[in-house]
Amino acid sequence: MTSFKEKVIAIVQSAPYGKVVSYGQVAAYLGMPRGARQVGWILNATENSPGLLPWWRVVNNVGYLSIRGTKYHDKKLQRKLLVSEGVKVSEDFLLPMSVYRYRPSIDELKKFQLGKEYVDFLITKYRL
Repeated sequence: MTSFKEKVIAIVQSAPYGKVVSYGQVAAYLGMPRGARQVGWILNATENSPGLLPWWRVVNNVGYLSIRGTKYHDKKLQRKLLVSEGVKVSEDFLLPMSVYRYRPSIDELKKFQLGKEYVDFLITKYRL
């Protein structure tokens, strides 16, 4: 069985260049819609070079770069990495989620091995 951490990493890695996902969205794709905080803890504790795990593509649900800064990452670096991908992030660390939210295809959602009813729920919630 794949660990929760491994699943978080796989979903974050699925977010394409120039797109973002919310912490809650990652948790929802894991089948744990109330697991956003755990997603944040995993990303917070993951030492990583840009390119291995695109942690900077994970923001809060309204598009705010809410990272408080860690030993490895901070919101200025997150903003810089997002801007380098063409994402428009304001000086106050906000981006329009309606423009940049990653919405996986139905086939991509199926790779997350979720039940049909739950996939239907995600389709409605995230307008997939």
